[in-house]
Amino acid sequence: MRFPTAPAPHLAPTASTHRIMQWVLLAMIPGTAAQLWQFGPGVLVNLALAVTTALTAEYAMLRLRTRHSRAGLSDWSATLTGALLAVSLPPITPWWVTVFGTLFAIVIGKQLYGGLGYNPFNPAMVGYAVLLISFPKAMTAWLPPADITGTYWGLSDAWNAIVHHTGPDGSSFDAVTMATPLDTLKTQLGLGRMMDEIQSGPLFGALAGKGWQWVNLGYLAGGLWLLRRGLIAWQIPTGFLAALGTWSLVFFLLEPQTYPTPLFHLLGGATMLGAFFIATDPVTASTTPKGRLIYGALIGSLVFVIRAWGGYPDGVAFGVLLLNLAAPTIDHYTRPRVYGHPG
Repeated sequence: MRFPTAPAPHLAPTASTHRIMQWVLLAMIPGTAAQLWQFGPGVLVNLALAVTTALTAEYAMLRLRTRHSRAGLSDWSATLTGALLAVSLPPITPWWVTVFGTLFAIVIGKQLYGGLGYNPFNPAMVGYAVLLISFPKAMTAWLPPADITGTYWGLSDAWNAIVHHTGPDGSSFDAVTMATPLDTLKTQLGLGRMMDEIQSGPLFGALAGKGWQWVNLGYLAGGLWLLRRGLIAWQIPTGFLAALGTWSLVFFLLEPQTYPTPLFHLLGGATMLGAFFIATDPVTASTTPKGRLIYGALIGSLVFVIRAWGGYPDGVAFGVLLLNLAAPTIDHYTRPRVYGHPG
């Protein structure tokens, strides 16, 4: 008697794609809440604009490609791409900048290559890099965090800034924005000032930049939850943070008046968001155990190089995109030995 046999794999997966995407979105809540606390409700406006644009672009591209649009939208990957891009942007980014970056991320960074699973680059970072190169002024116009001002923008203030490009009570847009701690540090060091002078300013806190340290701690909490649930591999964030921390410690010990402390790097900029939510993208990252560690370490090293000597204050997006290119090569040379075959 012949029995029907199902094709491999014979073990059912423990989680579907859409469930993993939903868990990652849930893990982003602590960091996003910290951003909302420190930078106001513009974060929510950015999220609404980016996610709506991402879903619309995903639907349109799937229809153009004659793909099943309902199945494509239900995997939550477009929602996650929009959310990651939104929280990477300044909270009062002009609406059309957010929309353009999200369209580029979905259409060019994802669907042009065939959709989820075929894109060689992280779509959110593709969109972010294009915006940073194309609109540098808008991408560096951050609000002072609540830790400094002690004030909190209302939703109407954020809406007017994003849609009409005006500050509260019609004030100049440039008058209410400021540089980030990383940007301020790079500028002041370029003017020949020492670290003690720079970090005595109001923008710097006990751990890192005021406001930014709480945002990074929020994303750290969410990232540790992802690790605990086994949704991301430990090697990439470990390699990322270890390399960034090691390089920053070495140069801080060599020249403490020129380079900030390791804590400033680890809790500044997009470090924790990059280490746990962006670099760990399963489609574009390295997949072998040893390769993941190398992949994460190289991204952390590039982030330090760009922050210390590059032209941009933060280097997470460029570090991730450059290592996306190298991921297949890293995997090729770090393939584990197959049982029963010589190494």
